[in-house]
Amino acid sequence: MNDLNSGPRSRILDINVLPLGQHMHTDDVGNNNNLDTLIKANFLPYGRDYVTHAPTGRFCNGKLATDFTAEYLGFSSYPPAYLSHEATGNKVLTGVNFASAASGYYDRTAQLYRAVTLTRQLQNYKEWQSKVVNMVGRSKADDIFSGGIHLLSAGSSDFIQNYYINPFLNRLYSPDNFSNILLKSYSSFIQNLYKLGVRRIGVTSLPPAGCLPAAITLFGGGGNECVARLNNDAVAFNHKLNSTSQNLKASLPGLKLVVFDIYQPLLDLISNPSDAGFLEARRACCGTGTVETSILCNAGSMGTCSNATQYVFWDGFHPSQAANEKLAQALLEQGFDLIS
Repeated sequence: MNDLNSGPRSRILDINVLPLGQHMHTDDVGNNNNLDTLIKANFLPYGRDYVTHAPTGRFCNGKLATDFTAEYLGFSSYPPAYLSHEATGNKVLTGVNFASAASGYYDRTAQLYRAVTLTRQLQNYKEWQSKVVNMVGRSKADDIFSGGIHLLSAGSSDFIQNYYINPFLNRLYSPDNFSNILLKSYSSFIQNLYKLGVRRIGVTSLPPAGCLPAAITLFGGGGNECVARLNNDAVAFNHKLNSTSQNLKASLPGLKLVVFDIYQPLLDLISNPSDAGFLEARRACCGTGTVETSILCNAGSMGTCSNATQYVFWDGFHPSQAANEKLAQALLEQGFDLIS
């Protein structure tokens, strides 16, 4: 959950309660580094194009879309992962990131990969709130909570890393029924944040999951085209996410809730990469570019590209820094309501 806070627009709380997986899309900036999980990115070549040229735990060669968004809003530092040693003292006032790669709306997805469940992320958020109250007092703390922008990105992992590969789940539930379970979790999560004084929330839609390089490899039947079934499920989910969000806004006075459409901007990059200055949208930069992510994308992976700026995807699931910069521009345009 990313929480871009600004007292009078002066700080950013990047509470990536995710998986932000943007994105598988994930906005984890290093929480998983501190967990007993295989879903990590704290080794090269992850982070090779980051400002420090070192891995941070971000599932990218450099910055995430949320990092760019923070920059566009005028912030000069990136909020630390809540579970890291950096999240201490006054730093927790200016930004925290609770995201955990491979987490989702469905707690069992996170449990499969030993990631931090959304339920646990909410507990961590409450714990953080207590620290803030102890540091600055209740009144100022309430201003921070209500003024902060909280970004939530989840759902991709629930489908790709669980539902589609889990025969128990996909026999038990249709994609439609499964999405209803996810949206029930989303709805109660937003209501819980609201009860905690949160008033500005941005939530990202599902990406075109059928176009992620690993999804084409795993579910594309040997072809090189986007998997229509997966994209259709994402579109159906996104419609419900929009209507659920409208209902939440109608029932919770003063709530600013914006659904960020990541689907179309990413699909545009994938469908017409050259229009945005990219050369490759089917293969990712890391390794063969067909399936590698996390431990499969490592310093020894054969074939990793030397110039990731030409690639829409960094690994089998996650956009490159160059693509994240384009996506952040699209998200910022959609999010003016949150910062006004």
